[in-house]
Amino acid sequence: MMCTAKKCGIRFQPPAVILIYENEMKGKSRQRIMPVRNFSKYSDCSRAAEQLKNNPRHKGYLEQVSLKQLEKLFSFLRGYLWGQSLAETMEQTQRETTIDPEEDLNKLDDKELAKRKSIMDELFEKNQKKKDDPNFVYDIEVEFPQDEQLQSCGWDTESADES
Repeated sequence: MMCTAKKCGIRFQPPAVILIYENEMKGKSRQRIMPVRNFSKYSDCSRAAEQLKNNPRHKGYLEQVSLKQLEKLFSFLRGYLWGQSLAETMEQTQRETTIDPEEDLNKLDDKELAKRKSIMDELFEKNQKKKDDPNFVYDIEVEFPQDEQLQSCGWDTESADES
């Protein structure tokens, strides 16, 4: 199936993922409704997203839709099933997908730490400058202004005395 995904969304009642795509052979815009079955407010969003993306009936259509986007749509559905408003669910999703620089990552369990690391990796990939980028410059040298007197550290002076 040669198709280009244009939009992907969620319908709450009855639960379904809706994909608007363009058929490349005919050039027509089409809509595909993929019903969400056996999903409750206690379901795991990442597992449900994987199952839908790997479903043989929908696999060809969802190739261009990222797993993260499907997980986010399922989290909106789960929030709806819990009785949250859309704004509350969006705020909760925003908190889960951003990293607080003041948070101590040493106190997190393995699952939460892996989640934070994947968010950091995704952010790194998004901001990374690659050789193919139009504003890529190789070997940049930057002079930082030194307005104040440099403060020496205690450990730095002791090691100099020893040698």
